Amino acid sequence: MTTSHQVLTDCTLCYHSCGTRVTIEDGKAVKVEGLENHPINHGELCPKGEAALTHIYSPDRIKTPLKKVDGKFVPISWDQALDEIAAKLLDLKEKFGPSVLGVFSGSIGVENLEMAQLTQRFKAAFGSPNFFSVESICYRMRIRTRQITFGKYPTEELDSNLYILWGHNPDASDFPLKLAMEKNLAKGAKLVVIDPRRIPLADQADMYLKIRPGTDGAMAMAMLHVIIKEDLVDHDFIEKNTFGYDKLVPHIEPFTPEWAEEITWVPADKIRELARQFATTKGASIYQGTCTQDQTAGGTQNSRVFSVLQIVTGNINVPGGWVISPRPHFGNVGLNVEGDPLGMDKYPLFIEVWGRKSPYGVITMVPEAIPDKLKAFYVVGGNPLVSMADSNAFREAFRRLDLLVVHDMFMTETAKEAHYVLPACSHLEKWGLAYTYNVCHCLPYLMLRKKCIEPVGESWSEWKLFTELAKRLGLGDQFPWESEEDLIRFELGPSGLTFEQLLEENPEGLYYGEKKYEIRDGLFATPTGKIEIYSDAMEKVGANPLPVYIEPERSPRKSDKAYLEKYPLILSTGHRNYYYVHSQFRDVDALKKEAPGPVAEMGPETGKRYGLTTNDDIIIETNRGQVRMKVALDESVAEGCIFVPHGWSGEANANLLTDTDCRESILGYPDVKSLMCSVRKA
Repeated sequence: MTTSHQVLTDCTLCYHSCGTRVTIEDGKAVKVEGLENHPINHGELCPKGEAALTHIYSPDRIKTPLKKVDGKFVPISWDQALDEIAAKLLDLKEKFGPSVLGVFSGSIGVENLEMAQLTQRFKAAFGSPNFFSVESICYRMRIRTRQITFGKYPTEELDSNLYILWGHNPDASDFPLKLAMEKNLAKGAKLVVIDPRRIPLADQADMYLKIRPGTDGAMAMAMLHVIIKEDLVDHDFIEKNTFGYDKLVPHIEPFTPEWAEEITWVPADKIRELARQFATTKGASIYQGTCTQDQTAGGTQNSRVFSVLQIVTGNINVPGGWVISPRPHFGNVGLNVEGDPLGMDKYPLFIEVWGRKSPYGVITMVPEAIPDKLKAFYVVGGNPLVSMADSNAFREAFRRLDLLVVHDMFMTETAKEAHYVLPACSHLEKWGLAYTYNVCHCLPYLMLRKKCIEPVGESWSEWKLFTELAKRLGLGDQFPWESEEDLIRFELGPSGLTFEQLLEENPEGLYYGEKKYEIRDGLFATPTGKIEIYSDAMEKVGANPLPVYIEPERSPRKSDKAYLEKYPLILSTGHRNYYYVHSQFRDVDALKKEAPGPVAEMGPETGKRYGLTTNDDIIIETNRGQVRMKVALDESVAEGCIFVPHGWSGEANANLLTDTDCRESILGYPDVKSLMCSVRKA
C-alpha cells in the first residue's frame, strides 16, 4: 500500500527560493508544485522548479566519494576520503600555517544560509581567514556600496510606481519580479528599460534606451545633473537625512546629457526625459541587473550614483522605492579568526568598513595567490572554473594546488580537476532556513526548508561533512550540533521563532517583522548618522568620495589603436538564461530542449560585416582565449557589440574570454561586461 504525504518547503534552485509543495510517496519525491499562498511565487514555478525532480534524481549524480588515482576517479569510502583529506590538511598546516587553505562557497549566504555559514566556520576553526564565494563577482558590490552610503542595505520592492530595469531582464532571471510587474503594469505602473539588448519587456515599456555596455554610470551621472540643475530634488528629504549634498551640487556640473550622449549612445533629450520622469514619481525604483553594472570598471561608482539618484528624489523608505526592511536576528554560525582574507591590502572596502569586518576574500586574486599563499582549496556547491572570470587562469592555478576537494551533486568542470570529489545533498535532502526574500525582494518573510527525502546514494549535507571532517582535524568541539535540526534551532534562537513553530504552525512560512515606511532616528548606521552622499570611507581608500563615471579599461574610447585593430567588437558576457542558473541544470532534457546550446548574439549589420548569418559557428577571441558557439543575428542587439552567454562548459565557456587582471579598482570585481574581442566564422 502506497503512503503519501505533502511537505511545504522552498525551492533552492536559484536565489529566489520560491515556495513549493512537494508530494512524497513511499519515501520518494514524485511531484513539485508552486505554493499558492507564498508571497514570492503565488503558486507559480519556473521551468527549473518544475524540473527539480529530474535534476535531483538524475542518473548523473555523484553517489559515492571519489578519489583521483592516476588521472581517473575511483570510488572510495567516506572514512577513507575524510581520513586522507584531513591528513593532507594537517600536513600542510604544520608546514606552512593554516592560511594556506582557501574555501569557496557557491552560496552568498541567503539562498543557502547553512552552506555559506558552515563553510565560513570550517575555515575559521582550521585557522584560515580565506573564505571566498560568489560575493566576489555578484551582488556584494551593491550591498557594500549601499552600506557605505546608508549604513544599511535598502532593497527594491516587488511593487513600484516606476520600474527602471537597468540591465535587468526579469523574463530571464527574476521570476517573482516578472509576476509582480504583470500585476502592477496592468494597474498603471510605468516601465523604462535601459539595456544594449532590447529585451521582450521593452515592448511594454514607456521608454527603451539602448546603451553602450559599461557606460551606465555616465548616463546616471547625466540624470543626476538634470535633476539638480532643474531643481527637481526633494529638498526636505535631503536637508533632514543626508550629508554632503552641498558638495554634490558643483560636482555634477560637467556631467551634462550631451557629454553622456557621446559616451553612452543614448540621446541627450531622452536622458532629460527620463530624469524628469524619475524625479517627479514618488515610489520609483532602479532595478539594477544582478551583475550588469557591477562587473565593469566603474562598478562601485555605478552603484553609488544609483543610490544618490534614489536619495535626491526622496525615493528612500517610501512604497515602491528602496526600502530598509527589518532583518531577523540569527545565531552566528561563523567564528572569528586572526588575519585578513586575501585582498585586504588592495581592496580593503570589500572586507572592512568603519571597523565592521566581513569574512570575504577577493576571488579574482586567487589564481595569482597559488601556490605561494594558497596550497589547498575546498569548493562547496560551486563551479568556479566556469563561473569565475578567467577560467584559464583558474584552471592553471588549481592544477598547482597540493589539495583540491569538491563537494557537489555533479561532476562539474571544477570537480574534474579535484583530487577528491564528495557527493552532496540536494535542497530536498537536508534542513535549512529559506531566507532570501528580504535581501532580494524586500519582504520580511522566513520559511523552514524541510528535509523531504533521504539523501540519494551516499550524499552528505554540509553539516554532516564538516562535522565529521572537523573531528579528524581535532576540531570536533567547534561543531557542537548533534543534528541539522539542532543547527537550525541554534540559528533561530535570537529570532524569537522556533523550529517547531516553522515546522508545524507555519509550514508555509511567515512574516517575522513589519516593514515601516518611515525615517526614524538612528536608521542610518553611518559615522554621521545620515545618508552619506559624500563618503569619507571611499575617500580614505583613494576613491572619489562623490559618484563619478569611470570608462571601461578596454573599450573603444580607451584602448589603443593596435588593440582595437585586433579586437574591434565590444564584448559583454554573462546574460541570463531562463532555463538555467549559471552552469547548473544542463543535464535536464526538458530544459535542454528549450535551450539546447550556447548562442552568441549580435546585430545584423555587425554580422554582415563579418560575413555571418544566423546559426553559423563562430570563434570569438580576446587577449585571454577563445570560445566556439553558434551566432544569432538579431536587430534587438546594439550594433558593434556581441553578447556571449555564460555557464556553458568546454569550448563554449564564456570565461575563457575574460581576464582576472581587468578589475574594478575599489572592490576588485572583474570587468566581464565591457571588454573587446574579435569574431570570425569557424
